[in-house]
Amino acid sequence: QVQLVESGGDSVQAGGSLRLSCTASGLTYNINSMGWFRQAPGKEREGVATIYTATGRTYYADSVKGRFTISQDNAKRTMYLQMNSLKSEDTAMYYCAAGNWLGLWSPRVSDFSNWGQGTQVTVSS
Repeated sequence: QVQLVESGGDSVQAGGSLRLSCTASGLTYNINSMGWFRQAPGKEREGVATIYTATGRTYYADSVKGRFTISQDNAKRTMYLQMNSLKSEDTAMYYCAAGNWLGLWSPRVSDFSNWGQGTQVTVSS
């Protein structure tokens, strides 16, 4: 079982930046990827960015390409999401996830079996 703790959510104005962090503890040998998902009120949870823990290969949703960057520090067992040029539509609860993503399709909620509690990002225009 992997425990995930997110931090870094805040309220910012449009055009601003935030960096989210996710620290993992517990057994991580059986996961191959970590990712960020977000969920806005009344909407389904959607994948934002994913990273393969062994290779560093990344995936981004079209809506955040060029603005968000996912990275990891394996020594600290921490994953980051640098979010720049934030828009009001980025407002959501952001969740850290760990699991096994095969990379054959866009990351889905069902690909990840471990979840953090979420951190709120609010972008005002």
